[in-house]
Amino acid sequence: MNVPKWISPLFWLAAVYDGVLGVLFLAAPWWAFERFKVPPPNHMGYVQFPAALLIIFALMFIAVARAPAANRLLMVYGVLLKLSYCSIATYYWLSMNIPIIWKPFVWIDLGMGLLFVAAYVNTRKNSE
Repeated sequence: MNVPKWISPLFWLAAVYDGVLGVLFLAAPWWAFERFKVPPPNHMGYVQFPAALLIIFALMFIAVARAPAANRLLMVYGVLLKLSYCSIATYYWLSMNIPIIWKPFVWIDLGMGLLFVAAYVNTRKNSE
């Protein structure tokens, strides 16, 4: 199967990005809150559970990076992850002006989500 060369590196990058964020917020969530002077939630479980999910998604992105055409359907879940974060964070950004720590992730995830859609479209001919 002829998969465009940019797709595998995209998902390796996504795996590193979400994996690093997941490990950071799972292992040391207080560090990020202190560093960016953001009040933490009343319970770190509210941060650590989504962080664990990011690690799971990072593992999924590794599977996609290793075999994009074979794991094409997993790309949809990546799009949904990025859409979920972007839509929720943007809503709160516009309605309540969320802390700056969360704003760059909106733009990064928006870009990644759009690239995931492009990857999905570009692997269609190869997987059917």
